[in-house]
Amino acid sequence: MTDDLRERLRRTRRVTIPWSEDGTRGITGSRLGQLLDHWADGYDWDVHERRIRAFPWVTVRAGDTELRVIHQRSADPGAGVVVLLHGWPDSVLRFERVLPLLTDLHVVVPALPGFPFAAPLTTPGMSPNRIAGIVADALDELGYSRYTVSGGDVGGIIAELLAAGHPDRVAALHLTNVAPQRALTADPAKLAPDAAAYLARSAQWFRAEGGYIAEQSTRPNTLAVALGDSPAGLAAWIIEKLESWSGPAAFTRDELLTWVTAYWVTGTIGTSFTTYTEPVTLPDRIATPTVLSVFPHDIKPEPRSYAEAFLNVCEYVEHPAGGHFAAWEQPDAYAADLHRAVGLGA
Repeated sequence: MTDDLRERLRRTRRVTIPWSEDGTRGITGSRLGQLLDHWADGYDWDVHERRIRAFPWVTVRAGDTELRVIHQRSADPGAGVVVLLHGWPDSVLRFERVLPLLTDLHVVVPALPGFPFAAPLTTPGMSPNRIAGIVADALDELGYSRYTVSGGDVGGIIAELLAAGHPDRVAALHLTNVAPQRALTADPAKLAPDAAAYLARSAQWFRAEGGYIAEQSTRPNTLAVALGDSPAGLAAWIIEKLESWSGPAAFTRDELLTWVTAYWVTGTIGTSFTTYTEPVTLPDRIATPTVLSVFPHDIKPEPRSYAEAFLNVCEYVEHPAGGHFAAWEQPDAYAADLHRAVGLGA
């Protein structure tokens, strides 16, 4: 870990706020203080960096962009191919625990442009639609013409766009949520009653919890300066989401700090906002066979009827544990559902 980061952490100005121990108003002061103290003097990034560097990384040229991917090959040359797409505020580390469970498949995990471990952004306008095209081009360069795509959050949006844009290549989808933009344009009158009720719950979630989306999508430059210059601010912003969107005890202290440090050392918190800032164009419906995995601690899990309005849901699997980072929290369940999707596309 850099000396600069340790020095910044040790010199952190501990901000006093009126609601310091009210967890409903963000990360608590005591929790943040414990994490910052450990980050400054007890945490060893070098150990985690060596592990991350040891992944089978390759860089693929995709048009005018370089895409860095983890490319885990199966011993069977004829094995199926799966593409795992992460979201925000995470990275390829979302899938670290599921990789050992997928050795029967060729696995491609792109570091999405603008996110930790990705090649530096050289051009603006990195929308989910554009990223979907880059991922498709990279897979073509790797020699894969047919594959199953899995993802959630931003990765789920890109997965839907890949399937819509390349139905000849995407054999099946495995998703943990429906693209959230659909809730903004869906007509409740055309939905089943429980799907229409979900729209109301989703709207309430956006009012109560979606402030970060408003800021990241409308004032990314301002926020990027605040979080990119302050490790304490970055930790507060990201860890609040990691802990509140996941099931109980999903992360150890070092795991939380590794996911945050990934953003700090790569300087990517600002560029990770691009998928919020740039517009998204989604098709009305996607015909690709889909497995939807639903985890109870996710931020707003959808009922089957709602998902079926936009996706060809062949299997709807409800799990008893896990949240937004399901591949990390419940890797066995995630891998089993992904194999279900591979079976649909076979």
